[in-house]
Amino acid sequence: MAKATTIKEALAKWEEKTGQKASEAKEVKLYGQIPPVERMDESLSMLVNCEKLSLSTNCIERIANLNSLKNLRILSLGRNNIKNLNGLKVLGLWFFTTNIGNHVNTWFMSDAFYRMSLFKAVPTFRDAISLKREMYSQCVMEAVADTLEELWISYNFIEKLRGIRVMKKLKVLYMSNNLVKDWGNPLQEKYASDQKNSWIEEASKRVPKLKKLDGILVIKQEDEEEGGN
Repeated sequence: MAKATTIKEALAKWEEKTGQKASEAKEVKLYGQIPPVERMDESLSMLVNCEKLSLSTNCIERIANLNSLKNLRILSLGRNNIKNLNGLKVLGLWFFTTNIGNHVNTWFMSDAFYRMSLFKAVPTFRDAISLKREMYSQCVMEAVADTLEELWISYNFIEKLRGIRVMKKLKVLYMSNNLVKDWGNPLQEKYASDQKNSWIEEASKRVPKLKKLDGILVIKQEDEEEGGN
């Protein structure tokens, strides 16, 4: 079985092909690598000026190592093996040190994982490292939560939308063909049986610039008046 392409190797090929330096580029395309990329490793940290990053059509299972991408606006991760959106935002970090065997480790975790750790035993060094990596994955998208405007992540294995709400500037979320069962649309649930008000009308009131929703053109009263003049 062929060894997976690392981010470092993919960036080297991209630099050779484009003649650009990855550290200076605003757009980096690493999609469809052969063999595919499996891990978003630490080499992504060099993309300090990147505004658009494409890692589609690979075999990535977990979003990671985006901390240094302070200018990222568009992230494309379609056609991978991603199972969740964990790590979109960390509200607070806890630091502590453990001594397991002969290994002393400084750990960090989100508040949620701190609470979980109170009830989760870590009997071995291997378990400790596994938990440490799991906690780290919760922190990786902290930087992009304030800058990301578009997230393209269709054709993955995501079951829940947990983490999306913290994306302050997100304008485009394209994630068809995932495993989400409950999209949680309270307006649609509330006005489903209402004969006078449709949930689309209510949505347009809350989003004044909305032009189309679920493929339906949203026509507001001012548009009708302008059309009649």
